[in-house]
Amino acid sequence: MQLTFLGAAGEVTGSSYLIQTTHTRFLVDCGMFQGGREADRKNRTAFCFDPEQIDFVLLTHAHIDHSGLLPRLSAWGFRGPVYTTEATIDLLKVMLKDSAYIQEKEAEWQNKTLRRKHLFSNHENAPLYTVTQAETFLKQLRGVSYDTEISPHPSVRCKFRDAGHILGSAIIELWIKSDTEQKKLVFSGDLGQLTHPIVRDPTPIQQTDILLIESTYGNRLHRTMTDTLDELVHAINDTLLRKGGNIVVPAFAVGRTQELLFLLVDLHRQGKLGEMDIYVDSPMALAATDITLKHAKLLDKEATETLQWFNSSGRKLKINFIQDVEDSITLNTVQQGAIIISASGMCDAGRIKYHLKFNLPRPECSILITGFQAAGTLGRRLVDGAKQVHIFGQEIPVRADIYTIGGLSAHADQAGLLSWLKNFNSEPERIFVVHGESSSAAALADAIEQKLKWHAIVPERLTSIPL
Repeated sequence: MQLTFLGAAGEVTGSSYLIQTTHTRFLVDCGMFQGGREADRKNRTAFCFDPEQIDFVLLTHAHIDHSGLLPRLSAWGFRGPVYTTEATIDLLKVMLKDSAYIQEKEAEWQNKTLRRKHLFSNHENAPLYTVTQAETFLKQLRGVSYDTEISPHPSVRCKFRDAGHILGSAIIELWIKSDTEQKKLVFSGDLGQLTHPIVRDPTPIQQTDILLIESTYGNRLHRTMTDTLDELVHAINDTLLRKGGNIVVPAFAVGRTQELLFLLVDLHRQGKLGEMDIYVDSPMALAATDITLKHAKLLDKEATETLQWFNSSGRKLKINFIQDVEDSITLNTVQQGAIIISASGMCDAGRIKYHLKFNLPRPECSILITGFQAAGTLGRRLVDGAKQVHIFGQEIPVRADIYTIGGLSAHADQAGLLSWLKNFNSEPERIFVVHGESSSAAALADAIEQKLKWHAIVPERLTSIPL
């Protein structure tokens, strides 16, 4: 039995793991690399195996850094099923087609730029996959329920447990038989914070032989939710009431946008925020919000109560979902009083880049960074204090206030990760710390050693380890 780390090893994105036995070969996740100049090269060379030989895929959740290369895998010959939760399937139907559309448009823009600059080459830039290929792949998805055992292969059993990260996110428990023994593996996926709004808390797991645990925030602690909400209220009131500008919020269309809407409604209900003009400029976010409501049974009690209040209050808040490109462009003429939530969450694609282009140079405006920003992304440069950034080939000065609202992260911090680990009855035989930048992964591995007295290692990408 062998485990190969195809991505998310020493970095946050590109989550994908290949498991091979004498009986089967399959993947857990097949994510896209994001951020940095090397991301496109990694995505185009990600398959160091024959996709036709993969029997099936198990998918933890819908975020593109976990699912984004699945249509490419299919286009390259993978014909097996992909097992994931029903909510994740609903999200993928929106997200993967959107991903393909963005790639097609960016390839088109790159080729136009080359032609305009007379930089001709023997071939044009091509997207990783097309909308048609994404739509074709969706037929390979198979839905499973939380806590229900399935057997995707005679030698493999697995269960999907609620990870509390986004709607439909899962921890995967795996039991794999080889010729001589059976091993249990647990893939944490992305773990949510305890007591976080919208989704339920991560499911505790009590035993495993092999554990892969994420470490996105493995080297830090989030601010308390009380402090986080105080900062959010200050940023909004200061910008809208005192400075008279706009607030721009880069947010993942799935998960973060719905959480922000919930918080804004709840803070308004408490009287901490007044009337607001909220614009959600992302067709995918509208679809994801509808999917969230469809799967309302997966929401936690607090979110359910807030939703009931909103539905019975006459919808006094002005929440506008922007669909058409023309309406999105019109938003850039709004000079003050708007809260604009738009994708992508790391500012590297989509409509958010236009809103940043028009609002970053204005000192009366504020940018709220509410999620993790991978190294190399535009969002990371803003967090790191860049005084100017390049957007669509133009140099844009950064004069707006930049708020980093870290406590809203959908990822557990170091304390949350250690708390989840303490549910295990005994130390796993092997612990691999993945899905974190090198410093974060190393810090979590060290914390596990120091506080739990367990041994943990940070694997390198493309290394294979016998189990």
